[in-house]
Amino acid sequence: MVYGDSVLVINQLNKDWSCSSEKMDAYCAEIRKLEGKFYSIEYHHVVRDQNQPAGHLSKIGSSRVPVSPGVFVQDLLVPSIKEEKEVEEVPPAEQLVLAMTSPVADWREQFIKYLTNSEVPADKTDTERLIRRSKHYMLVDGNLMRKSAKEGILQKCIPQDEGAKLLHEIHSGSYGNHAASRNLVGKAF
Repeated sequence: MVYGDSVLVINQLNKDWSCSSEKMDAYCAEIRKLEGKFYSIEYHHVVRDQNQPAGHLSKIGSSRVPVSPGVFVQDLLVPSIKEEKEVEEVPPAEQLVLAMTSPVADWREQFIKYLTNSEVPADKTDTERLIRRSKHYMLVDGNLMRKSAKEGILQKCIPQDEGAKLLHEIHSGSYGNHAASRNLVGKAF
Protein backbone atom coordinates (compact mmCIF):
# COMPACT_ATOMS: atom_id res chain seq x y z
CA MET A 1 0.00 0.00 0.00
CA VAL A 2 1.44 3.37 -1.05
CA TYR A 3 -0.03 6.53 0.42
CA GLY A 4 0.59 10.02 -0.93
CA ASP A 5 -0.78 13.50 -0.37
CA SER A 6 -0.52 14.63 -4.01
CA VAL A 7 -3.71 14.04 -6.02
CA LEU A 8 -1.76 14.59 -9.23
CA VAL A 9 0.92 11.99 -8.49
CA ILE A 10 -1.47 9.35 -7.16
CA ASN A 11 -3.82 9.69 -10.16
CA GLN A 12 -0.87 9.48 -12.56
CA LEU A 13 0.41 6.33 -10.84
CA ASN A 14 -3.10 4.81 -10.93
CA LYS A 15 -3.15 5.63 -14.67
CA ASP A 16 -6.30 7.71 -14.19
CA TRP A 17 -4.47 10.78 -15.52
CA SER A 18 -1.68 10.95 -18.07
CA CYS A 19 1.66 12.57 -17.27
CA SER A 20 1.83 16.11 -18.55
CA SER A 21 5.60 16.60 -18.40
CA GLU A 22 8.55 14.54 -19.53
CA LYS A 23 10.15 14.70 -16.08
CA MET A 24 7.01 13.35 -14.37
CA ASP A 25 6.71 10.70 -17.06
CA ALA A 26 10.29 9.62 -16.26
CA TYR A 27 9.46 9.33 -12.54
CA CYS A 28 6.35 7.26 -13.33
CA ALA A 29 8.46 4.99 -15.56
CA GLU A 30 10.92 4.44 -12.70
CA ILE A 31 8.05 3.51 -10.38
CA ARG A 32 6.64 1.12 -13.00
CA LYS A 33 10.02 -0.69 -12.96
CA LEU A 34 9.72 -1.12 -9.17
CA GLU A 35 6.14 -2.43 -9.39
CA GLY A 36 7.45 -5.73 -10.76
CA LYS A 37 9.26 -6.38 -7.49
CA PHE A 38 5.96 -6.63 -5.56
CA TYR A 39 3.10 -9.13 -5.70
CA SER A 40 0.68 -6.23 -5.89
CA ILE A 41 0.72 -2.51 -5.27
CA GLU A 42 -2.02 0.03 -4.61
CA TYR A 43 -1.74 3.81 -4.59
CA HIS A 44 -4.03 5.80 -2.28
CA HIS A 45 -4.49 9.54 -1.86
CA VAL A 46 -4.48 10.90 1.68
CA VAL A 47 -5.82 14.41 2.23
CA ARG A 48 -3.10 16.51 3.86
CA ASP A 49 -5.37 17.54 6.72
CA GLN A 50 -5.79 13.86 7.62
CA ASN A 51 -2.09 13.09 7.41
CA GLN A 52 -0.66 14.54 10.63
CA PRO A 53 2.47 12.30 10.76
CA ALA A 54 3.63 13.57 7.35
CA GLY A 55 2.85 17.15 8.37
CA HIS A 56 4.85 16.67 11.56
CA LEU A 57 7.82 15.24 9.62
CA SER A 58 7.75 18.11 7.11
CA LYS A 59 7.85 20.64 9.98
CA ILE A 60 10.82 18.81 11.51
CA GLY A 61 12.59 18.82 8.15
CA SER A 62 12.01 22.49 7.48
CA SER A 63 12.97 23.63 11.01
CA ARG A 64 16.18 21.54 11.12
CA VAL A 65 15.47 20.27 14.64
CA PRO A 66 17.00 16.93 15.68
CA VAL A 67 15.14 13.95 14.26
CA SER A 68 13.24 11.68 16.64
CA PRO A 69 14.54 8.14 17.24
CA GLY A 70 13.03 5.68 14.76
CA VAL A 71 12.74 8.28 11.98
CA PHE A 72 15.10 7.68 9.09
CA VAL A 73 16.38 10.58 7.01
CA GLN A 74 17.89 10.39 3.55
CA ASP A 75 19.13 13.56 1.86
CA LEU A 76 18.69 13.39 -1.92
CA LEU A 77 21.34 15.64 -3.43
CA VAL A 78 20.62 14.76 -7.06
CA PRO A 79 17.40 13.81 -8.87
CA SER A 80 16.56 10.11 -8.68
CA ILE A 81 15.95 9.97 -12.43
CA LYS A 82 18.47 10.54 -15.18
CA GLU A 83 18.16 13.93 -16.82
CA GLU A 84 17.54 13.95 -20.55
CA LYS A 85 19.90 15.99 -22.69
CA GLU A 86 18.85 19.59 -23.10
CA VAL A 87 16.76 20.08 -26.21
CA GLU A 88 17.58 23.12 -28.26
CA GLU A 89 14.73 25.63 -28.27
CA VAL A 90 13.27 26.23 -31.73
CA PRO A 91 11.30 29.43 -32.30
CA PRO A 92 7.58 28.83 -33.01
CA ALA A 93 7.85 30.08 -36.60
CA GLU A 94 10.59 27.53 -37.32
CA GLN A 95 8.60 24.78 -35.57
CA LEU A 96 5.75 25.39 -37.99
CA VAL A 97 8.09 25.19 -40.99
CA LEU A 98 9.69 22.00 -39.61
CA ALA A 99 6.29 20.44 -38.99
CA MET A 100 5.18 21.23 -42.53
CA THR A 101 8.34 19.85 -44.16
CA SER A 102 9.15 16.76 -42.08
CA PRO A 103 7.29 13.53 -42.93
CA VAL A 104 5.41 12.27 -39.86
CA ALA A 105 3.34 9.12 -39.46
CA ASP A 106 -0.36 9.85 -39.17
CA TRP A 107 -1.12 10.13 -35.44
CA ARG A 108 -4.75 9.12 -36.07
CA GLU A 109 -3.82 5.68 -37.37
CA GLN A 110 -3.50 4.00 -33.96
CA PHE A 111 -6.93 5.27 -32.87
CA ILE A 112 -8.59 4.20 -36.12
CA LYS A 113 -7.05 0.71 -35.89
CA TYR A 114 -8.17 0.35 -32.28
CA LEU A 115 -11.71 1.60 -32.93
CA THR A 116 -12.23 -0.54 -36.04
CA ASN A 117 -10.32 -3.78 -35.32
CA SER A 118 -9.38 -3.48 -31.62
CA GLU A 119 -5.68 -3.51 -32.67
CA VAL A 120 -3.36 -2.43 -29.87
CA PRO A 121 0.39 -1.75 -29.65
CA ALA A 122 2.70 -4.50 -28.37
CA ASP A 123 3.84 -2.40 -25.39
CA LYS A 124 1.54 -2.75 -22.36
CA THR A 125 1.92 0.91 -21.31
CA ASP A 126 1.17 2.15 -24.84
CA THR A 127 -1.87 -0.15 -24.96
CA GLU A 128 -3.23 1.19 -21.66
CA ARG A 129 -2.66 4.78 -22.81
CA LEU A 130 -4.38 4.13 -26.15
CA ILE A 131 -7.41 2.50 -24.52
CA ARG A 132 -7.74 5.35 -22.01
CA ARG A 133 -7.36 8.08 -24.63
CA SER A 134 -9.60 6.40 -27.22
CA LYS A 135 -12.65 6.94 -25.00
CA HIS A 136 -12.70 10.52 -26.31
CA TYR A 137 -12.72 9.46 -29.99
CA MET A 138 -15.22 7.92 -32.38
CA LEU A 139 -15.46 7.14 -36.08
CA VAL A 140 -18.13 8.93 -38.12
CA ASP A 141 -18.34 7.94 -41.79
CA GLY A 142 -14.71 6.82 -41.70
CA ASN A 143 -13.49 10.10 -40.16
CA LEU A 144 -11.91 10.18 -36.71
CA MET A 145 -13.76 12.62 -34.47
CA ARG A 146 -12.98 13.80 -30.93
CA LYS A 147 -15.70 14.64 -28.44
CA SER A 148 -15.03 17.97 -26.71
CA ALA A 149 -14.96 17.73 -22.92
CA LYS A 150 -17.63 20.24 -21.98
CA GLU A 151 -20.17 20.44 -24.78
CA GLY A 152 -19.69 17.01 -26.35
CA ILE A 153 -19.22 18.63 -29.76
CA LEU A 154 -17.53 16.41 -32.34
CA GLN A 155 -14.28 17.85 -33.69
CA LYS A 156 -12.74 16.43 -36.86
CA CYS A 157 -9.23 15.06 -36.39
CA ILE A 158 -6.82 15.95 -39.17
CA PRO A 159 -3.27 14.80 -39.99
CA GLN A 160 -0.38 16.80 -38.54
CA ASP A 161 0.64 18.30 -41.90
CA GLU A 162 -2.90 19.58 -42.49
CA GLY A 163 -2.92 21.00 -38.97
CA ALA A 164 0.37 22.81 -39.59
CA LYS A 165 -1.02 24.30 -42.81
CA LEU A 166 -4.19 25.36 -41.00
CA LEU A 167 -2.22 27.06 -38.22
CA HIS A 168 0.03 28.76 -40.77
CA GLU A 169 -3.05 30.06 -42.61
CA ILE A 170 -4.60 31.31 -39.37
CA HIS A 171 -1.42 33.09 -38.21
CA SER A 172 -0.56 34.65 -41.55
CA GLY A 173 -2.09 37.51 -43.47
CA SER A 174 -4.03 40.38 -41.98
CA TYR A 175 -4.99 38.41 -38.86
CA GLY A 176 -1.46 37.49 -37.78
CA ASN A 177 -0.77 38.40 -34.19
CA HIS A 178 -3.41 41.14 -34.16
CA ALA A 179 -6.13 38.82 -32.89
CA ALA A 180 -6.30 37.77 -29.25
CA SER A 181 -4.98 34.28 -28.54
CA ARG A 182 -8.44 33.02 -27.56
CA ASN A 183 -9.79 34.14 -30.95
CA LEU A 184 -6.96 32.36 -32.78
CA VAL A 185 -7.64 29.13 -30.89
CA GLY A 186 -11.34 29.48 -31.65
CA LYS A 187 -10.59 29.90 -35.34
CA ALA A 188 -8.47 26.74 -35.30
CA PHE A 189 -11.22 24.70 -33.71
